Amino acid sequence: MASGEHGNGVAQRLYDLLVHLFDVEPPLRLAAWDGTEAGAADGPTLHVRSRRAVRRLLWNPGELGLARAYVSGEIDVDGDLTEGLRTLAEYGSLVAAKPALTASDRREVLRTAVLLGAVGPAPKAPPEERLLAEGRRIGTRGVRGARELAAADVPDDRGLGLMRSVLGDSLAYSCAYWSKTPVEDPAPGPGAVQPEDDIDAAQRAKLDLICDRLGLEPGMRLLDLGCGWGALVVHAVRYRGVEAVGLVRSADRAEVVRQRLGALDLSDRAEIRLGDVDAVDDGPYDAIAAIESLEHVPEADLLEQMARLQHLLRPGGRLLIQALTRRAGPGRPGPRFMTAYVLPEGPLPPIGVLVSAVEDAGVEVRSVEAWREHYPRTLQAWLRRVDQQPDAVAEVVGATRLRVWRLSLALSTVGFERDHIGAHQLVAVRPHADGRSGMLA
Repeated sequence: MASGEHGNGVAQRLYDLLVHLFDVEPPLRLAAWDGTEAGAADGPTLHVRSRRAVRRLLWNPGELGLARAYVSGEIDVDGDLTEGLRTLAEYGSLVAAKPALTASDRREVLRTAVLLGAVGPAPKAPPEERLLAEGRRIGTRGVRGARELAAADVPDDRGLGLMRSVLGDSLAYSCAYWSKTPVEDPAPGPGAVQPEDDIDAAQRAKLDLICDRLGLEPGMRLLDLGCGWGALVVHAVRYRGVEAVGLVRSADRAEVVRQRLGALDLSDRAEIRLGDVDAVDDGPYDAIAAIESLEHVPEADLLEQMARLQHLLRPGGRLLIQALTRRAGPGRPGPRFMTAYVLPEGPLPPIGVLVSAVEDAGVEVRSVEAWREHYPRTLQAWLRRVDQQPDAVAEVVGATRLRVWRLSLALSTVGFERDHIGAHQLVAVRPHADGRSGMLA
């Protein structure tokens, strides 16, 4: 139905309200629960499936209200979710920049809500959001964000198989490295340029780069903070001949890594421990890695955390941190969906704050590299794999968690593309007492 048809229909009323509030025609098509449509013919179609979605937006206008309605199945986007969000991003910025509603705006909102029967108390946030906000646990797994939520409370065999089918053989749930030149494949066969969705090659390139930057050689000791399913531990022990200790806060994850090491006959060269760096007292280590595992550390505690790492490093030992970051300064708040679902434990630090904490702890920063452009390709590779098997994913994690996962991957992609979220890799060294670093310039 073209814009203008069914002028008193739900879709046209909602569309007219958006135009009234923001004085710009939104680049989307609205399809409402009464069967009417209105809006742009060539934009993404937003399906508003119930009055409850409208009520959510009345109480939480903007990104968070839309996200809650999507997670709850009250709205949907036709076609490619990420592309739809890209199209709406500019309009979303306009909405976010609008000053407070005028008295006339409020009257128009209330009038439309009454006409649509959408007036009522604020709907509760989806259970998944409440779970994350309350910091509760499912089973034996700590639930810290969308990535943890997707894999939590599922049978180990099916859950691990699902994560491997999405993340790739490395089971790395962190930003991959997408090189423009051929990368060497540790498996038999020639190197090859990474295709758009070759997440395995991109993760191997990342792991090799980390090992190179840490200067790993046979017999060295590596400490991996928050080792996840063991991507770096297994890779470094297998291909660089190091001895490794991996820290993880989930007993199930620890068992998975131990099994992976056992299957490769590497159990005698790596130890997987439950806990965080506070429990480590057997330094010094030649190298320490923290691959997207410091997001739970409050900004005010970063210096104390870096001081612990400095104490665990031998003189000349190297530290590599790969971290999500945010822009410093006013007017750049993180997307509210990100803080509600993806990283509910607190705001990300600006890269300058992280650099200062490392330096103030007595570890010399040698390089800082922005990885922001690498993350959208990583996220899209995961999302494509999810979308290739939606029924299988929903069977394991549930339909609502699948929606959380899809939205987090798509919205995070747009967030990185628009520089709302950053990613950096930092390399530092603990100097010797006489100032030597052991690193070439």
